[in-house]
Amino acid sequence: MTNIPVRFTYFTGIKRAIFHNPRLIGSWDDNGHYSQQWQSLDMQQIVGEDGCLCFIATVELDDSQIGWLFRWGVMLDSPAGNNLWGIPTEIHDRKSSDRYCSFTLQSPDNGQPQQAKYYLVHDRRLGAQPYYLPGESQPALRFAVWSPNARNVEVVFGNSSSGYIADDVFRDDPDFGMNPNLGPFPMLRTQEGIWQTDVSVSPELADFSRFDHVPYMFRIVNEAGRVVYRTDLYSRCQIGKGNINPDGKPFSSRYTDKHGRPFSGKYQDLDGTKSCSVVINPETVTKHFQEAVWPEQEFISEEEFWNHEFSWERPIPQRVEDLVIYELHVGSLGYGNDRPGNFEDAIALLPYLVELGVNAVELLPMSEFRDEVNWGYETSHYFALEYSAGGRDQLKHFVRECHRYGIAVILDVVYNHFNPDGERAQWTYDSDIPEHNIYYWYEGNSSDYFYPDGTPFPEGGYVDNWSTGYAPRFHEEMVRQMFISSAVTLIEEFHVDGFRVDQTTSMHLYNQLHADGKPVGNANIFGAKFLREWTRTMRLIRPDALLMAEDHSDWDQVTESPDVGGLGFDATWYAEFYHHLIGDARPGTEYAKLIPTAGYGTDAPLAMDKFAGVLAWSGHKKVVYHESHDEAGNSYYEGGGNKVESRRTIVSAANAAPLIGDTRRYAEARCRFAVGMSMLSAGTPMFLMGEEIGAQKPYRYRDFMNNREDLLGDRQTSGQQLFRFYQDIIQLRRGHSGLRSHLIDIFYVHNANRIIAFKRWDVTEEFLIVTSLNNHPFSSGYTINNARIADGQWREIFNSDASLYGGDNIGNFGSHISAINAYIHPIVPANGFVVFQQERT
Repeated sequence: MTNIPVRFTYFTGIKRAIFHNPRLIGSWDDNGHYSQQWQSLDMQQIVGEDGCLCFIATVELDDSQIGWLFRWGVMLDSPAGNNLWGIPTEIHDRKSSDRYCSFTLQSPDNGQPQQAKYYLVHDRRLGAQPYYLPGESQPALRFAVWSPNARNVEVVFGNSSSGYIADDVFRDDPDFGMNPNLGPFPMLRTQEGIWQTDVSVSPELADFSRFDHVPYMFRIVNEAGRVVYRTDLYSRCQIGKGNINPDGKPFSSRYTDKHGRPFSGKYQDLDGTKSCSVVINPETVTKHFQEAVWPEQEFISEEEFWNHEFSWERPIPQRVEDLVIYELHVGSLGYGNDRPGNFEDAIALLPYLVELGVNAVELLPMSEFRDEVNWGYETSHYFALEYSAGGRDQLKHFVRECHRYGIAVILDVVYNHFNPDGERAQWTYDSDIPEHNIYYWYEGNSSDYFYPDGTPFPEGGYVDNWSTGYAPRFHEEMVRQMFISSAVTLIEEFHVDGFRVDQTTSMHLYNQLHADGKPVGNANIFGAKFLREWTRTMRLIRPDALLMAEDHSDWDQVTESPDVGGLGFDATWYAEFYHHLIGDARPGTEYAKLIPTAGYGTDAPLAMDKFAGVLAWSGHKKVVYHESHDEAGNSYYEGGGNKVESRRTIVSAANAAPLIGDTRRYAEARCRFAVGMSMLSAGTPMFLMGEEIGAQKPYRYRDFMNNREDLLGDRQTSGQQLFRFYQDIIQLRRGHSGLRSHLIDIFYVHNANRIIAFKRWDVTEEFLIVTSLNNHPFSSGYTINNARIADGQWREIFNSDASLYGGDNIGNFGSHISAINAYIHPIVPANGFVVFQQERT
């Protein structure tokens, strides 16, 4: 009998020492034979070659077991608790959500142990990474890229002035931008189709500092033998910060992009999705927010930078239900400037947000996206931050300032599609064959698809999912890991507090074949696998991460634990709430559309009962909103030959009538009603930037630059009273646990009178809210009888019609009303609401 050593390594890929007490668990017994009774063995903690903690152990298995399949995993203690299973990755089986690693025992290889490895995340495995050689304290540099179809891969270097390398040019061409003084360096193929440099072959890479902030690309000989230049999808910086795409051509006045614009040869004009990637040391941060030169000159360690990140006087909210979220598009800041907004503008806005009272900002996507003028939903590089907005280090400065103000930072992330203009990024990364397009889901063979006239239709095998691009290849673990690892990077390196995941329904429900629209069930199954793996990993590393999904499936499992088949999110966006409250770009009568219907100015009944239904459901782990980026001008429908667009709340509240005199007064009152329904619901309230000052301009993808609002200026002028209302209603919600609970009871609805009344409470306090969209006040009181109203004294603590908000000051003036035999008789303002708190003895 001969024993075969197997060395197990669990790579955390995380610098922080957050895991403890690791134990190897595997399907073998004390004699080295396969066993269904798994054995446990303590693992040794070491610092890996990536500079992060990893755990190792060696087990000797009997050579009679050669050819047997063994399973294994790791138990550990993490911030989420003790004795947790440390393998978030599910096995490659559509019918199973089991999580374990496996290997087949092989014959000994010159006495070397067989290797069994698991990488929790890949953010220090792929890309341009510091790499620690044995006995060395200063890092070397290693490049690694997943390119399973490539015939050959090299890393080549550009120059910092152009940041671009053109296609199909000779090395001595002065126009094409390659740096003649560095590289190229060969890359060697290793396991799983990963190519990486070897310092023994390229000794120049032994000194990381020599390459710090140097632009580079991968030169790939693809499956067909064609040479292509590809960016590093694990890049932490894309040097371009403009909007020019040279389309692979050398920079010269004789070449233009598809819009007829010449590339100047300066990286400032270059679209970052097509530019060189940049070597970045992930363990340092710029000392100053901004310097006049690039690369910056003064860097400090991560530890020094994040010192004094928090203020004990302004704690960061830890629970989704405690949030009041301000949806912020950084690009729409910078009012009065001939450029998109940036992180400097965002930091300048923070005192305004503190004064407003919100405790969370949700940034539209900030990972590298196409062009400089964009909402951000065309992500190309998930580890790089949009350079035109300020890039990675400026986002860190922004997050640190937010935390000092007590504001949580939530990032919108997009995993349901890539940048549709993905050349040099994901598209045909190493093969021109559609079914080998490694980042995109493809069904069958490209030779299977034809147009009706017999013309080949190779695009037919891609998968649509109601997004703006083809579905990612979620059955490929390396694709799932890219998304997961990028989120871990944002938590670990950027200290973000949570995420809003864009259109999760596209991943687990909407997948259909591009050729004929038939459902692709496997794509839905693996999309759900990805989401479970993603939330599991976030929880393992940071259990208090705030995880929200834009999901329109009404599937309860979205917010259930993956351990019981759920997707693991804290809350989902509740679009139905918006559509019933406003819904001005929805035809027909399916939705209540309270605000625009009231905006007609008639006294006809409103469908208060429909809205009451979604209000009652708001306590089921929902993010509710009266306005979001999608609904403030961008959504529309075609009706009667006309294009009917969504509008800002205040415009919808007056049905686009000029906002002057009584029309504005009524519109603002209805805005206050809309905000109140969100703030006083049992969901987590959110609203789009500008709503607090009565923003009127349409917020559209195509022309937001022309419709930016003067937030700071309008807050002091036309938006002053509405801003004050927002301050007070936010303070009311944040100051009362009973208004932040998930408990709600709608006990009265009257469509003709346009009245809804409901209760909110927890174990410490109880509230009655009476709301009206009637154009006339109930100045003499409105009688409501319901057995669920507790007898006793109720004190008015908030009135949306107060004169300081521009209202008529009709209400109960902070006085008490009595509930007797389940009757109340409050005074109720027009187009407003009153809040009563129960007096407890």
